[in-house]
Amino acid sequence: MRKNIKLTAGVAATAALALGLTACGTSSDPSSKAAGSGDADKALVVAASPTPHADILNYVKDNLAEKAGLKLEVKEFTDYILPNTATETGQVDANFFQHKPYLDDFNKKNDTHIVPVVNVHLEPLGLYSKNLKSLKDIKAGQTIAVPNDTTNGGRALQLLADNGLITIKPGVGTNAKISDITDKKGLEFKELEAATVPRALNDVDAAVINGNFAIEAKLEPAKDALALEKAEGNPYANFLAVKEGNEKDARVQKLAKLLNSPEVKKYIEDTYKGSIIPAFGAVK
Repeated sequence: MRKNIKLTAGVAATAALALGLTACGTSSDPSSKAAGSGDADKALVVAASPTPHADILNYVKDNLAEKAGLKLEVKEFTDYILPNTATETGQVDANFFQHKPYLDDFNKKNDTHIVPVVNVHLEPLGLYSKNLKSLKDIKAGQTIAVPNDTTNGGRALQLLADNGLITIKPGVGTNAKISDITDKKGLEFKELEAATVPRALNDVDAAVINGNFAIEAKLEPAKDALALEKAEGNPYANFLAVKEGNEKDARVQKLAKLLNSPEVKKYIEDTYKGSIIPAFGAVK
């Protein structure tokens, strides 16, 4: 039976308080010992978002971990704060839910020391349309909807630039804003909250939609997208992360290898069929 623990927003405050109290334990208190101290006989406890992160970890737990000599426990969190807080205080050994731009911002704002270990998957942004069949059908005068938040908006504009639909200022990359477009090539842009972009598909010629929202809208990224982000080298790949100093924990290294294995690559490809894609070349 899986030993998953779901922490909902309703108990977040209680969990956070418990973390704080434990962090204040003395060195003689076993609970104050960092979970990432590397005891090879202990289960590696990993905090994860339910889908797809915990699903992938549970596949590893059920199919690969025992043979590799790894005891694995998965704790599911439904928010984006506690996994890093718990990793920082040693309540969990690692986490799997985030990408580098988010982690960098979190570490800066919270004075935490979480670091990536290995990339696992990407939830790609894609360009979709109800009426257009290919990129060549996009013409001057048409309107494209894009997310209005800094992170996803920049990714959307970079995707459009990578596919020759616009030109943006050199060097801005995924930090691009509408004001950074140097050549719109006659296109108009409609900025919307990321979650609402799929609902705008009937009102615009095309739209850049986050992978998770595309799935919710019954879109199949691999089949329906006119263009998709590439996984290799993408800064928005989701990764296994630990508190700085625990990267060499033997259990962490075992899990990292399993998460980049041919079996996990096949599981991601077969299960998510392009809506989530491996962000690694499988290591045998």
